[in-house]
Amino acid sequence: MEGYKKAIELLHAASTPNGFVAAVKEEDNYRRIWTRDSALCGLAALSTDDDALKLTFKRSIETVFRNQHAAGFIPSNVSPIGDNVSYGSVVGRVDNHAWIIISACMYAHVQNESDWLHQFEGGIAKSFALMCAWEFNGKGLMYVPQSADWADEYHYHGYILYNQLLRLWALKCAAKMFAVDEYVAEAYRVQTAIEKYFGGHEFYASQVERLWKGKDVPYWTMGFTTSHLYTQFDLQANALALLLEVGDEYRQQKTVQYIKQLFSNSLLPSFYPTIENDDKEMAELKANYAFRFRNQPYEFHNGGLWPVWNGFAAMCLSKYDEQLSVQLNKAIMETCSRDGWQFNECYHGKTGKGIGVPHCAWSAAGAVLSQNTDLISKLIL
Repeated sequence: MEGYKKAIELLHAASTPNGFVAAVKEEDNYRRIWTRDSALCGLAALSTDDDALKLTFKRSIETVFRNQHAAGFIPSNVSPIGDNVSYGSVVGRVDNHAWIIISACMYAHVQNESDWLHQFEGGIAKSFALMCAWEFNGKGLMYVPQSADWADEYHYHGYILYNQLLRLWALKCAAKMFAVDEYVAEAYRVQTAIEKYFGGHEFYASQVERLWKGKDVPYWTMGFTTSHLYTQFDLQANALALLLEVGDEYRQQKTVQYIKQLFSNSLLPSFYPTIENDDKEMAELKANYAFRFRNQPYEFHNGGLWPVWNGFAAMCLSKYDEQLSVQLNKAIMETCSRDGWQFNECYHGKTGKGIGVPHCAWSAAGAVLSQNTDLISKLIL
């Protein structure tokens, strides 16, 4: 398939001696080794038989851990030659701590290199200690500042489900690879908290119970604070919940059914519904950007269509609804073909036009993951 071939070519173009860069050309600081982007590119690499891409993934992991802060903080990104490191802008990145653990454990697991993995055991322990401290109250959920995960120009903050699920996955990975009972117990504690507090049946606190009153959401909610319940659909979080089989079968099937209803032979929005210009949340979006405002309705984080997350969702859905997974793969390939396989960062939620930075490595990774969904059988879950 032409699209798959083009995606592999882009991943090669984004490969450097120190790891995957986020985009081939420099724009808005994208030609750097980003922890999160490298994780998705690396998972895509592990789904292939391409040894060169797998080696680039290995180098990404080594570069990130080599630049871990003494306090345990994981870099947001590192320059391609490894001489400059960023730990974030206004805040650091919470999700990167789980992504690097998942990356290292998954690489070692698939490539049978457990001896290589043990050099990072101390860094992994530091990352888990930070995630535990970010609970602030020992109740199993991390509090995530605004701009502290992949949607760094979005408006949410608080107990964000996406981050809790990544932590759970990282704990499962570490428990498998290091055979540490503490990680097994932590995974159970975190999963229990997720299932209790995001399902709408038990409540984190009385303030949150009042927020839930009268709400019936047919998918996993995006998150909450003491004063706000985010009821928008979060594609990334719901895909992760399916991947990790969080909740009972009824909850899983309701989530799949909702995604089927939302899908219309085009890419799925990362967040739905879109925040419109007259919505109160728009003021927050307009105040939060780095280089230029990108969150107009149906753009970027605000209803934009991201090949990477659609590809990840296609993989996660493959064990629940094979037909829907295949349809998502076709939608990714069709969308990315319209601009001559530029693999834009994201696409407009209404027009389908490519927006954001072109030649994004993790957009190519999404195409690869949607094609090679059998990777799911190799994942530590």
